[in-house]
Amino acid sequence: MAEQTVPQCTCGGGAEPEGGTKRIIFACAGASKAGQLSNEAAVQLTKEGYGNIACTASLAVGTPSIKKKVEAADEVIVIDGCPVGCARQIAERAGVTPDQEIVVTDLGIEKGGSLDLSEEDVEKVVSAAWEGKGKAERTGERKKKGSGQTDSGCCG
Repeated sequence: MAEQTVPQCTCGGGAEPEGGTKRIIFACAGASKAGQLSNEAAVQLTKEGYGNIACTASLAVGTPSIKKKVEAADEVIVIDGCPVGCARQIAERAGVTPDQEIVVTDLGIEKGGSLDLSEEDVEKVVSAAWEGKGKAERTGERKKKGSGQTDSGCCG
């Protein structure tokens, strides 16, 4: 009988930036223009060397490999499409308080509409991350906390 192996998540396995801050990026990737912009911006930030995109779904189910990547990161960045904050809530329920949360709709970008993404909108989200627009004042280590919110919002 063949031995079964446990599947391993290989998401977020990109090269670490040399000497700089190690960032892990979680995007909501919801079923709206804003959600898809969050994912595209995370991809672009990874290509630019800002950090490494990681699998938000993997964080939601508690994959051990993603937990290790979060622990090794200096900063956790969340890019949410809208104020519902699905990616932030997933992170918080996993015991991770993001160091920065960018909300696409807070940048003046519509949530709904066409799924055609403009380079201008992607750049707006990418620039917000580089500029630290989503940073909240934080002291000490990341806090473990649960969201407790029961928002009935939807990603569509």
